[in-house]
Amino acid sequence: MTTPAARTTPYAAEAGPASELPSKELADVAVMIGGQGGDGTLTVSDQLGRYFRKRGLHVYSCRNVLSRIRGGHADASVRACRAPTAAMKPEVDLLLAFDEEAIEIGQSELASDGLILYDSSSFQSQVPNSFGFPFAMTAGSQLGRPIYKNTIAYGAISVLLGFDPVVARSVIEEKFQKRGGEALEKNLKAFELGRAAALERPELARRWTVLDGDAHGFVLTTGNQAAALGFVVGGGRFFAGYPITPATEIMEYLTRYLPPFHGVVRQAEDELAAVNMTIGAAYAGARAMTSTSGPGLSLMTEGIGHAATAEVPIVVADCQRVGPSTGEPTRHEQSDLSHLANLGHGEYPRFIIAPGTVDDCYHLTIDALNLAERWRVPVILLLDQALCQNAVTTKPFDLTGVKVDRSNMLSAEQAAKLAKYGAYQFSEDGRTPYVPPGTPGIVAQITGNEHNEMGHVSVNPVNRVKMMRKRMEKMTHARSELPGPEYFGPASARIGLIGYGSTFGPIREAQGDLTERGIATRFYQARTLFPVPVDSLGAFLDGVDVAYVVEHNYTGQFARLIREALPDRHAKLRSLVKYDGFSFRSPEIVRVVAGAKA
Repeated sequence: MTTPAARTTPYAAEAGPASELPSKELADVAVMIGGQGGDGTLTVSDQLGRYFRKRGLHVYSCRNVLSRIRGGHADASVRACRAPTAAMKPEVDLLLAFDEEAIEIGQSELASDGLILYDSSSFQSQVPNSFGFPFAMTAGSQLGRPIYKNTIAYGAISVLLGFDPVVARSVIEEKFQKRGGEALEKNLKAFELGRAAALERPELARRWTVLDGDAHGFVLTTGNQAAALGFVVGGGRFFAGYPITPATEIMEYLTRYLPPFHGVVRQAEDELAAVNMTIGAAYAGARAMTSTSGPGLSLMTEGIGHAATAEVPIVVADCQRVGPSTGEPTRHEQSDLSHLANLGHGEYPRFIIAPGTVDDCYHLTIDALNLAERWRVPVILLLDQALCQNAVTTKPFDLTGVKVDRSNMLSAEQAAKLAKYGAYQFSEDGRTPYVPPGTPGIVAQITGNEHNEMGHVSVNPVNRVKMMRKRMEKMTHARSELPGPEYFGPASARIGLIGYGSTFGPIREAQGDLTERGIATRFYQARTLFPVPVDSLGAFLDGVDVAYVVEHNYTGQFARLIREALPDRHAKLRSLVKYDGFSFRSPEIVRVVAGAKA
């Protein structure tokens, strides 16, 4: 293989009319790639994301795919900018279309000065600012397989966006060198074919120049990967799950990385088995978690109630998607909150915490493990499809200073000093120290039936009242330990924004746009949703005239929970909802807030 220094020679010689055209500098660029499932849209998105990272840019990428292996429309978008971002750019600068449907769907996303690069192998576009290249035809004739069209397209884009050719080529080398010599050789040739074709088009070559950034050393990851890492670092050692979109990547990550830490991953036959395996492992003393979405959550509901009544600490990562029933497995929504806040039959304590960034996903998973074990309740880690699966650059996760709090579990030495042990002994705050089964000299009963302090089944009404209070009042006593909100924007602002999960990115971007219009806002990023954080939310609402609750569901579920918990602030709340399966873009928030202000 030639060295990078040797490869600079042909690129340095690039010249001609194209190089004399003035290029537009971009500090914020978005590219959308569309086609049929199997066309390689995600491959191009991945290649672009890798290049942008090498240039020190902040990257955010998302995908729109159907729940099938091949066929049907699929698209991916990647954004790169010099400022941190956790949202897609409202408009894309470049649309790469592998078929006509991609143009029909993506054209509405295109900026007024954007352009379309399309595969002219099988059709001709009459849309203004569209330029055809026979990507598939070239790949078939020159490389023997049309699939290489995606790398040819990446090569063409690298010229159009003014990429450093050596760095752009290194992306191909790093991506394909592990797949063998033929794959690497053909993809490198495809890259050069794409570059050569673009350089022959003066109207396209170096049309833009993407400015470098200073986000060097950042990692590109997803919420699912960050949550899985948090589970490992936080002492999690047993995971059971069943594959379901968009939660599957958590199990896939842990299958690879948990066993080296003497952890166990089990793919169960269904979600009923998964939650019960998790309960069993937690009862035995392991830190245990499961993950699911939509239909799987419904199947787990009885098991979660059993864990709460039996006071067995489990963590459930709910990766929300469009429902009900099968719904839209690959699309985005935040419509499980009402179900989770009223989970199952009967009444029992549970904590619902909601990360808003990939960094939150890492840290709040660790917090969830600590909270579950300290208070012996189910903790729901509430994610959503965009947060789970969209990739974003972030600083490397801090593995130092992580606190694994297992103080509620007694050692054999501590247990030996007890006069007696009951797994459900009453206490002022509802917490009971726990001794794992098998500890010498300790016998205990654990049950989902109503029980007394020793775990014996009881229907005594006096005992029932005491046990209900013991369990339910944990939600009051634990309030100070639950993840607090993050605040953004001046404290003096009279317009409030409330959001959770992946609404974080669009809300933050909308705040910047509103500031430019002279409209100050204050953002309350809720990280605990249940029990509703009445103290901090009450104070926040007291400081604003109006508060928009931004969420992805039809009925405004978090807004309803806030109204129930703080009825005297009801008049200040406004629901700003979206439920079409796609994430908010900042203009959708700006229009509502600025329109009301006007």
